Amino acid sequence: MKKVIHVNRHNIAANKKAGNANKPVFTVKTYMDNRRGNGVRLLDKDGREIARFVYRPEKPLACGAVAWLETSAEVVVL
Repeated sequence: MKKVIHVNRHNIAANKKAGNANKPVFTVKTYMDNRRGNGVRLLDKDGREIARFVYRPEKPLACGAVAWLETSAEVVVL
């Protein structure tokens, strides 16, 4: 089943304005449902984590990003 992971920048801005992280910033969409949260883990067929979407407004990256993808897997840029 195809899954699309959406980053809701409007919720990131609303959380920043409110000074909290109450609104979920990631949505995992399929044809059946939408699941929302402030973190997403991508697993391989054996259940091992291969990547993770991180939302960390209290400790952003040096560039100022508060949401990003982390992985130790090989990455091919298209």
